[in-house]
Amino acid sequence: MADFDDNKSPAKSGRARKAAGKSVANDEAIGSGQQSFLEAPVAVPQLKQQPSYLGHRQRLRERFAAGGADALADYELLELVLFRAFARRDTKDVAKRLIARFGSFAEVINAPADRLKEVKDVGDVVVGELKLIRAAALRLAKSEVMQRPALSSWQQVLDYIHSAQAYEQKEQFRVLFLDKKNKLIADEVLGEGTVDHTPVYVREVVKRALELSSTAIILVHNHPSGDPTPSRADIDMTKLIVDATHRLGVSVHDHIIVGRDGHASFRSLGLIS
Repeated sequence: MADFDDNKSPAKSGRARKAAGKSVANDEAIGSGQQSFLEAPVAVPQLKQQPSYLGHRQRLRERFAAGGADALADYELLELVLFRAFARRDTKDVAKRLIARFGSFAEVINAPADRLKEVKDVGDVVVGELKLIRAAALRLAKSEVMQRPALSSWQQVLDYIHSAQAYEQKEQFRVLFLDKKNKLIADEVLGEGTVDHTPVYVREVVKRALELSSTAIILVHNHPSGDPTPSRADIDMTKLIVDATHRLGVSVHDHIIVGRDGHASFRSLGLIS
């Protein structure tokens, strides 16, 4: 019997040629850019681009860390303050609008809430952040005054008074009550008035000094106009308080008038001896 070679079977040889032909065709299809039915689509991951404001924020933080507040313009320092209020957006436009409206970083921080809200995109959250900065600054300034005798740290006293009252929209009459070592016992606003006048009651000043066992006081009030020059009424009122307290052994060290443009000292002007 003759040997039968399976590989040489006509039927199988035909099938082999067809399979080879399909493989070649498939390879050609792939080579020509057509996707083979044997291949699953491959998903290419897309890298998510970070918002541009994140890089800007980081650069501002780095500049502040390297050079402090002096390395930043007023609007840039305000941007840093507003980062918490606007977690997912740029703060530059809001900061610039606030500076344009009020003039400076200090003016913005001290502006009344209702006027701040007149600026586009400024609401309760922004106002809260700004007032938090002001409260922290006042707390720091006041603590520095309380740690030392007032007369030996006069510049700190002036800095605190300016921070507390220079930007108020109405006149306020404040008294700093001191002990026999000239350390601050109490800091109290005893009157608030209008844009150009505040009522002052001499008996209330004397009464409060005696209640606190204060031996000296510093009188303070502000001029919302910005000009700290004493008026005739300011001078007359101060004389009444000096005369009344002197009889009870309480000294008036000074009367300071503060305004945006500076301060006036009655003692320096020779109005208190």
